[in-house]
Amino acid sequence: MKIAMANDHAATDMKKEIGKMLSDEGYEVIDFGTDDNASCDYPDYAKKCAQAVANKEADFGIVICGTGIGISIAANKVNKIRCGLCHDVTTARLTREHNDANMLALGARTTGMETAKDIVHTFLNTPFSEGANHIRRINKLSDIEASQK
Repeated sequence: MKIAMANDHAATDMKKEIGKMLSDEGYEVIDFGTDDNASCDYPDYAKKCAQAVANKEADFGIVICGTGIGISIAANKVNKIRCGLCHDVTTARLTREHNDANMLALGARTTGMETAKDIVHTFLNTPFSEGANHIRRINKLSDIEASQK
C-alpha cells in the first residue's frame, strides 16, 4: 500500500517518525516534504500530497502541521479528497467508517507521538462501512465538488 505524506515546518519530526514506522511495517511512503524546520507554507505541501491521492498515485495520504487544521483545510480543497483531522482513535475509526476519508490530518503540537501512531494505525486499518446512509452522504459530497467546477 502506498501512503503519501506531507507536512509543514512544525511537523517535520512527527512526519519523519511516522514515515519510518510505516516503512518499517512494509508500506511504501511517498514523502512530499518538507524535510526541515525552516518556516514554510502548509498549502504547498498539502496540495502535492492530496493531488497524489486524488490521482491514485497513493492509496491514502497523511498530512501534518502544528494543529492539523490548516493543512486539512488545504487538502480538502483538492477534488476527490476527504481529509479528516483526527485527535484520537475514535475519530480516526469514524472518519474511515462513515466518511470514507482518503486522507488523515494530524496536529504535531496538539497530539502526542504515541497517540498519533495509534491514530495512523486505526485510520489505515479501518474499512469504510458501506451502509446506505454513508454512501448517500458521500455521494452528496461528490455532488458539491461537481457543482464547483
